[in-house]
Amino acid sequence: MNKSVIAVFALGAVAFAGSANAEKLKATLDGKAEVPATTSSATGTADLNYDAASKKLSWTVTYSGLSGPATAAHFHGPAEAGKNAGVAVPIPNAASSPVKGEATLTDAQAADLLGGKYYINIHTAANPGGEIRGQVTK
Repeated sequence: MNKSVIAVFALGAVAFAGSANAEKLKATLDGKAEVPATTSSATGTADLNYDAASKKLSWTVTYSGLSGPATAAHFHGPAEAGKNAGVAVPIPNAASSPVKGEATLTDAQAADLLGGKYYINIHTAANPGGEIRGQVTK
């Protein structure tokens, strides 16, 4: 076997091992999940990927029906459903849907994320504390 074939096998094994560390997570956002709840009929979803090897969280958040433009969006935590917490990770450029982004997490942030203690909150002018919210789950 020549060296280039061995190198390709080695790279393939590394790529495969890296993908084994990826966690798929999701969130379903609505006004009823806000604390206190809002009467908003807006809805949203979030598809998340967390790569433990690189500590990189990537997301696509899609929403519709907000009372007005999104003024901000964040991952908040640590908090269970029904509890509020401060901003843990900002979600920039959330003014229009879909919102795509990524961030590198600390070990503590990753533990809270994977432990179900993060939620996504989308804020509007009419609902500055958050119009729709959803707990991040596996």
